[in-house]
Amino acid sequence: MSLSSDQANSELSVRKRSFQHFDEAFSKQVGSLRRWLMRGQNFLMEWIEASDVKETIAIESEYETLVLMPDTGGEILRENKPAVPATAGAACIVPAGAFTLAVEPGGRYAVIASSRVDLDMEEALNAEAYSDPDPRIDPIGTPYRRCVGNGEVQVLLLDDIASAADNPRLKIIQTQTLSINWVAYHGPRARSQLSPHRHANHEQGSLAIRGNFVHHLRVEWSKNADLWQDDEHCVASSPSLLVIPVNLVHTTEGVGEEEHILVDIFSPPRADFIAKGWVYNAGDYTRDE
Repeated sequence: MSLSSDQANSELSVRKRSFQHFDEAFSKQVGSLRRWLMRGQNFLMEWIEASDVKETIAIESEYETLVLMPDTGGEILRENKPAVPATAGAACIVPAGAFTLAVEPGGRYAVIASSRVDLDMEEALNAEAYSDPDPRIDPIGTPYRRCVGNGEVQVLLLDDIASAADNPRLKIIQTQTLSINWVAYHGPRARSQLSPHRHANHEQGSLAIRGNFVHHLRVEWSKNADLWQDDEHCVASSPSLLVIPVNLVHTTEGVGEEEHILVDIFSPPRADFIAKGWVYNAGDYTRDE
């Protein structure tokens, strides 16, 4: 269904979701690396897969960049700074500016940022979805200010991150301009414990890193039947990314007996999660209003 501009921006309307299995999409070949780029209105996610040789990637952002290393380690290299090594299972928060990511053979990496000076946004697989920005989405606004370890690369081991006190499925960290939920579990998610919900003023990226999932998606009915849409049950193997628009009811079910890793992406950081004390490294930041 095609919506007019007024319909697409009305309070209750739902824009089209973006979804891509990376193995089924065109990848940008840089050296021996395969790279896929997708975006939300306030964030970019680049998925990188290395071949059987070591390789380096130049990256630059106006804000901090988050580099996830789920399978293999790597190094963060910055000019006139010592190399910062990281092992498999690390989340690296890199200060604003230019750096080089040195990848290991066979590694997979997610580079998540709110800006990428080195990339053309039009190269995103879902770039067309953002030709008309959604005014309902909160802007990044004033970035959070790092008050601990400012100017240094922070390497967090995901196994060492404490789960949210009120939600043991979630491990949450933030940067200046975004936050992620790292959700990992073995076996299927209990179908009696799904959590359908929607967001009125922000998007959500859901990056499947390991395992198979079904994203259950629903548009709530309003009085205007022209805005009604069929339910969707989006089958998502790994690696893949779903970008969930404003007002789309969603919940994700891990299926199968294998390990599941799903990363939810938000920009700006989830202030409600910070207020609840759920964000592991929130004490490293403050916000200047």
